[in-house]
Amino acid sequence: MGASYYQFCPVAKAMELLDERWTLLIVRELLSGSGRFNELRRGVPRMSPTLLSKRLNQLARAGVLTKKDDRYILTPAGEELRPVVEALAVWGVRWIGELGDQDLDPQLLLWDMRRNIVPGALPAHRTVILFAFPDVPARTRHWWLVLTPDNADVCDTDPGFEVSVTVTADLRDMVRIWRGDLSWPDALRSGALDLQGPETVRRTLPTWFALSPFAAVPRPAIHHVGGNS
Repeated sequence: MGASYYQFCPVAKAMELLDERWTLLIVRELLSGSGRFNELRRGVPRMSPTLLSKRLNQLARAGVLTKKDDRYILTPAGEELRPVVEALAVWGVRWIGELGDQDLDPQLLLWDMRRNIVPGALPAHRTVILFAFPDVPARTRHWWLVLTPDNADVCDTDPGFEVSVTVTADLRDMVRIWRGDLSWPDALRSGALDLQGPETVRRTLPTWFALSPFAAVPRPAIHHVGGNS
């Protein structure tokens, strides 16, 4: 647990555990369905494995999660954090301003898209989407999303399957689409997004994904309180 605030206030006591770096993001990942260590790592790709293990152990000692076989599972105490995390997400969408370049991570974007796939909308056969982000360094420019009716995986190297459709967009624009700031049709009309593949695949691809759970949060038409630069 983090350093004590030495206050009896329950907010202070809760934050002694939860305001340590990465802790609430780990809880976010667990609430989103990740359970295995490698799944959690993909949700917090800039966190070292050593620190992730340390934070998981802290949360286990605090009674927020438990481990069963190879999966980390939230306890009732951990599940009670769901409305807290969701409220923070809604507040962040509404009141935090423009994203900085350092906030844009193709791996995290594709991992988040992967877990918001609409299974019933997918083709019956294996489908491979190649995402190309021309504005990022060459080593992280290309990502593959391999979809089957009952599985989805994100690859940062060519998985060797035939590509069904290629999605080309600046990373920032794809994040804007995912966050609900830019619609698929508007992105296509403006040229911010380009789809290459069979017409039927291009037409149905946007329906394969449910947007971020917070994409529909209304944005106020006033100055935001801050954000990273």
